[in-house]
Amino acid sequence: MSDETEPTPKPTRRVDARSLRGLAHPLRVQILELLTLDGPANATGLAERLGESTGTVSWHLRHLAEHGFIEEDAERGTRRERWWRRAAVVNELNTADFRDDPAARGAFNVYLHELVQQLSNRVITYVNEDWDDAWREAGTIADWLDLRLTPDQLRALNAELAAVVARHTTGPDAEAGPDALPVVVQLQSFPRKERSSKERGSTERGGTKRGPA
Repeated sequence: MSDETEPTPKPTRRVDARSLRGLAHPLRVQILELLTLDGPANATGLAERLGESTGTVSWHLRHLAEHGFIEEDAERGTRRERWWRRAAVVNELNTADFRDDPAARGAFNVYLHELVQQLSNRVITYVNEDWDDAWREAGTIADWLDLRLTPDQLRALNAELAAVVARHTTGPDAEAGPDALPVVVQLQSFPRKERSSKERGSTERGGTKRGPA
């Protein structure tokens, strides 16, 4: 029998329309990203990193806290400066909840746009940074374009990939090794609408034909 105990899973909450509207602002998405990746911070430090005023950042921090995305870190804070951390909860956002809700659709689109921009910015930052050969060769930017899947098969693929990442995820008290660094794994898997032959262009109309004749 192993003496190791399984880490307690974080509670999960389903993001509703009100909470989504509280998050759907470019600066709030950026603030939540910094608190998630780099841990607790105060308004002054976040303002310096984001190029915003402390007052503006403080206002957005209060909104994020009101909607349960972050919480005050009382152990670090002082009377003059409050510290904030991401709330210890997994936010589950189901797109089907907002598809038929005109009032929430705008907020969802704002959040989704900022999320995609965030993912893109992470990759750009990695590419522009100076890494030694060991890390540069270990990282990867790859895509696979030759899959044809049904919705059920795509869901199964995503579940298998998530399980692989989970097996490599260490607990908060695990020894990761002296040369370990935080690692971000991004997965974007989605269907692509096929274009008709007219949209692609045909050889008779001057289009480009790829592959063997």
